[in-house]
Amino acid sequence: MRIYKMTATFGKLEHETLTLEPGLNIITAPNEWGKSTWCAFLIAMLYGLDTRAKTTKTALADKERYQPWSGSPMSGRIDLNWNGRDITIERTTRRRVPLGEFKAYETVSGLPVEELNAANCGPVLLGVEQTVFRRAGFIRFSDLPVTQDEALRRRLNALVTTGDDSGAADRLSASLKDLKNRCRYNRTGLLPQAEAQRDQLEEKLTELETLNSQCQKLKMRIDEVKDWLRQLYNHQQALAYAKMESGLVQLAQAREAVSETEQTLRELEAACASLPPQAEVETKVRELRAFRDQWSALCAEERQAPTEPQKPELPNPFTGLTAESARAMAREDARELTELSQSKMSLIFMIIGVIGLLAAGGLAHMTAYVFAVIAGGVGLLAFVWGVIDRVATRKKALAIVEKYGTADWKTWTAPIAEYEQDMIAYSEALKTYQEVGSDLEVRLMVARKKRDSLCGLQEPEEVLDFWQESQHQWEQYDRARADAVTAKRHFEALNAMVKPVEKPTFPDNLTQNEAQTAQLLAECAAEQQRLQNRLGQYQGRMEIIGSAKDLRLQHKRICDRIARLEDTYTALTIAQETLAQARSELQRRFAPRITQRAQELLSAMTGGRYQSLTMGEDFSLRAAAGQEDVQCDAIWRSDGTIDQLYLALRLAVAEELTPDAPLILDDALVRFDDIRMAAALDILRKMAENKQVICFTCQGREANA
Repeated sequence: MRIYKMTATFGKLEHETLTLEPGLNIITAPNEWGKSTWCAFLIAMLYGLDTRAKTTKTALADKERYQPWSGSPMSGRIDLNWNGRDITIERTTRRRVPLGEFKAYETVSGLPVEELNAANCGPVLLGVEQTVFRRAGFIRFSDLPVTQDEALRRRLNALVTTGDDSGAADRLSASLKDLKNRCRYNRTGLLPQAEAQRDQLEEKLTELETLNSQCQKLKMRIDEVKDWLRQLYNHQQALAYAKMESGLVQLAQAREAVSETEQTLRELEAACASLPPQAEVETKVRELRAFRDQWSALCAEERQAPTEPQKPELPNPFTGLTAESARAMAREDARELTELSQSKMSLIFMIIGVIGLLAAGGLAHMTAYVFAVIAGGVGLLAFVWGVIDRVATRKKALAIVEKYGTADWKTWTAPIAEYEQDMIAYSEALKTYQEVGSDLEVRLMVARKKRDSLCGLQEPEEVLDFWQESQHQWEQYDRARADAVTAKRHFEALNAMVKPVEKPTFPDNLTQNEAQTAQLLAECAAEQQRLQNRLGQYQGRMEIIGSAKDLRLQHKRICDRIARLEDTYTALTIAQETLAQARSELQRRFAPRITQRAQELLSAMTGGRYQSLTMGEDFSLRAAAGQEDVQCDAIWRSDGTIDQLYLALRLAVAEELTPDAPLILDDALVRFDDIRMAAALDILRKMAENKQVICFTCQGREANA
């Protein structure tokens, strides 16, 4: 494939065109000119843009990284030659899907190229998947070392070991492995499935035999339960027959009881015919009982009624006086007693008498006898008068004190105050006595009138006895009538219960009572139902499992199939071993191919300095210079030498894996010195004789070399 030109609206590129020539194209441009953008555009046009990729914190998705800066829809066109045909490829934005619309047509005629579509454009034109082209035909400075990529690894492994990159051997090996896995893979595959079916059939046959044995046991137990039920039903019939005979006796007794109660009812009905009506009797009894209770209560209340209160009187010395008169007399006596106790007249006369007598003695001494006699007479008279007055005053005071019993006149009026309080209490008690007595007298009068109306001239007890006796007879009549009804109903119930029952079909030897028999019947019936249900379940399960004959036939077929699958599995194992031996033989023949070509290219780039180169299983490189005896890992070399080692390997891989695809280099020679860069360009010019080579660089020395 050869590219004529590319036109892009992609990232910073806005309707820009890049024209390419056959052979080696060296495009020199400064940084940020768009070299990497053109490389990304070419891959996007050939293989499409991964719109499912998401932007992360460390990397932008291509659909966002290369969104046109102008805001225009992403689009592009490539004119190229493929298998001698000039073809144009176009991709434009469809709705919101960048480069989602694809067209491939012949440039001159415009006829569509049916072989190409949006999904297979790159693999068909270049012959490899996108990841292989990125590692083999697209060489950038940032990823010169060949990294582990599964698609590339498969192609390299196939090419290195067999010399055939078509993958036929791998596909054959994978087919054999897939067929073996289909036969047996761990617990899956046709063999495990068939063995599982065989085991299931054997389990079903075993289960069928077990179920058949269980069914036979259940049928035997069901027969035993049926025989026991037959005996219980016969015993129940025997009990019913005995109960019927007992019921006939009870029925005769009930009939006799009906006759007796009806006879008693007729006798009482005749006795009550001469009595007042029952309603009147009950009314009279209620009224008389109520009056009796009322009269008894009134009589008890009359007996318990309070007596007439006694009027209080003033004590001595106030007997017969009113409270005011008594209080006035006490005040007058108190005043008089006070005056008597305070009187000094008798004392004065006694003093005057003493003075007179003393004066008479003095005058007599002075011989004034006449004056002494006069003074003595007057003094004696005054003294006597004072003594007499003193005795009289004391006598009056004692009389007053004796009258009241105390000389403390302040306490003389206390009985008067008590008398007044007693009079107040007496007035209230008298009022209550008069009110209660008046009310009780009225009620007694009403009760006497009611007694006269109810009893006439008879005593209430006598009248009540008569009416109670009548009520008793009516009550006997009611009881007799109720007894007659009860007896008749009992007879009718017994008559309904006693039904003819046949004798038991065979002799009864059981001893259980009716309740025990009913319980045993229920238990046996329940057990029979459980056994029948279980038997039905077992039989249903046997029907689901199927017949033993069909299962044995299926088991034989499965065993035959397992034998055939085991033969097939053995044959596939032999085929795998044979293929492995063949691949081992091919590996010994073709393994050095890529390594030899990479060694030739490295020697040419380094002016023959490195003559020895090997590649590990993970495609890591080891090299040795001409004067070195031992190969060293590439990590021990300079950065430029490492780039040259891996460029040699990448060019060898590109020759083998992408012989018809363009070879694109993006600043791949940056760390090459001038001599080795010139040698590398010579190699590229030779490769450009067979394929188009596009070399982007930010330095002018590649174009000048």
